[in-house]
Amino acid sequence: MFPTVQNALDHHPWPTDGGRVYIEIAPGIYHERILVTQNHPNITLVGLGAKPEDTVITNSLNAKAAGGTFFTETVELNGKGFEADNLTFENAAGDTGQAVAVANRSDRSIFKNCRILGHQDTLFADYGRQYYVDTYIEGGVDYIFGDATAVFEDDELHSNGPGFVTAHSRTSAQQSTGYVILNSRITASLDSSPAPVGGEQDAANSAIRHGRVGLGRPWRPYARVVYIQTQMASEVTPGGWDNWGNSSNESTAYFAEFGSTGPGTSKSRVSWSHQLTGEEAKQYLPKKFLAGSDSWDAVAEAARLP
Repeated sequence: MFPTVQNALDHHPWPTDGGRVYIEIAPGIYHERILVTQNHPNITLVGLGAKPEDTVITNSLNAKAAGGTFFTETVELNGKGFEADNLTFENAAGDTGQAVAVANRSDRSIFKNCRILGHQDTLFADYGRQYYVDTYIEGGVDYIFGDATAVFEDDELHSNGPGFVTAHSRTSAQQSTGYVILNSRITASLDSSPAPVGGEQDAANSAIRHGRVGLGRPWRPYARVVYIQTQMASEVTPGGWDNWGNSSNESTAYFAEFGSTGPGTSKSRVSWSHQLTGEEAKQYLPKKFLAGSDSWDAVAEAARLP
């Protein structure tokens, strides 16, 4: 028995080569920050509650208090092969600027049946191949951001304020990175007034200006985000996408949809986005998009989680 999650991470028995460490977390609210370092691969955290709401790891740092966005994360993951099941990860700073709940730089990482909660910059999905399945992710502005190769399958992405769901940061067309939102739901709970304009939330960003939800904007010029057979809430702005105030991003970013449903679908998407055919969409399914040179099967690996 360990008194904190971090204590368990620091003192767990070391597995054999190719082995995996399972850390079971009793229901409760854990007010702490946790760090999984590069020399701790193949860690699995499992919440023992009946549902992910029962086991919560939470902290509340924002960028102003911490000295920058990348010092705010409640959970930082650097060891490859990280997995989490039946847990909630939260940054409870609220609508106070950038405040990261999870910073994920773990290749071959999986979140299954989890909740990731914040407002601005909730999930920094930044490196390696990542798979989020049956998971609830909540935020307002750019709440999934970074440069990972990530698939979000059967998830609910919930906007708790006006802004953008994604801000991908691919820097070259040769990079294999991108976000795929597959068989998921975009939901929203917005007040009736637009967000204040100024600073990063500038007037060029129509979703923020009009108090709506945008599907994505390019944090870096070659951002790539694809939505496949995902249900769109009515709060999704008709244009869907934004160039982040720079028209040159329209010729480099790759934003696409296939089979969108719900009241937020539109025939008025920005002209530089793409509507895919079924055949084109197949390349973004997780078994292919996440395979890599080692033929990783994220779907099969997630199925083995408790």
